[in-house]
Amino acid sequence: MSNPIKAIVINKDDNNYSASLSSIKNSDLPNENVTIDVLYSTLNYKDGLAITGKGPVVRSFPMVPGIDLVGTVSHSTSDEFKSGDKVILNGFGVGEKHWGGLAQKAALNSDWLIPLPAGISPKQAMQVGTAGYTAMLSVIALEKQGITPDSGQVLVTGANGGVGSFAIYLLNQLGYNVTAATGRMEQSDYLKELGAANVINRDELSNPGKPLQKERFSAAIDSVGSHTLANICASLKYGGVVTACGLAQGMDLPGSVAPFILRGIRLIGIDSVMRPKSDRIEAWDRLASLVAADYLDKISTEITLEQVIDNAEQLMKGKIRGRVVVNCQS
Repeated sequence: MSNPIKAIVINKDDNNYSASLSSIKNSDLPNENVTIDVLYSTLNYKDGLAITGKGPVVRSFPMVPGIDLVGTVSHSTSDEFKSGDKVILNGFGVGEKHWGGLAQKAALNSDWLIPLPAGISPKQAMQVGTAGYTAMLSVIALEKQGITPDSGQVLVTGANGGVGSFAIYLLNQLGYNVTAATGRMEQSDYLKELGAANVINRDELSNPGKPLQKERFSAAIDSVGSHTLANICASLKYGGVVTACGLAQGMDLPGSVAPFILRGIRLIGIDSVMRPKSDRIEAWDRLASLVAADYLDKISTEITLEQVIDNAEQLMKGKIRGRVVVNCQS
């Protein structure tokens, strides 16, 4: 008889939505071609929405949340992975449509997995998580559009968020001059420690603005959207580039074609959920070479599966800063 598997399980019926730490069996796992002993997962904002029921994230029930995981392959019928391999998963609807990482075991499609790169430990991979992976995709996109440290200031919005803080750190590691936009100016010193040369109040960008404004930034990484993104476009230098990877302010874009036509700017969308495997491997290889262990330890807290539900509640109340890494085997 196999040992019971600890997992966070979300259930819903006509009268009740609940999340609990439960015991499941191997036979309960989805019918996929790779089974993984999950070493670490994370607690992201999307997981907080799913666990607390504060957002319509979960598409089917019962559901094991957790949009990230790293673990060791215990069984595989895939030619790509064998028992003992270390693998990472980010996205692909896991934790929403497919059972995710907040469990001791997971069964996943091999197409969703990539090898854990050399130079980064399983715990470090989840300290990075989807936030760092998305930030890296954004930085790579700027590079591929010809933005270099010599191009000028790079703006990062949502600077205190997971993607924003990682973007500041990565850009600084690569030698860029970074301006951080935040709604929490009292965190300016922290943002400068991450690598921001300048910190501005998000109010400079968050209200309706002119369709064409003073040229300020050579590039930007935006996780906010709406008026903020429209004002960024209006403030980019000739040939500037902005990557859009979030919608904290809204999913509308109340802007003008003027910066595109008159200044030749470019707007690049960043999707992390369905990204091709080759892009994922490139991003994670870069992360393994750029991110220092002491930085990851400074921005993260480790918890157990038993602490996930309480921490999800705290996360939704805005009481948690930084990354929350879940040790799924402890």
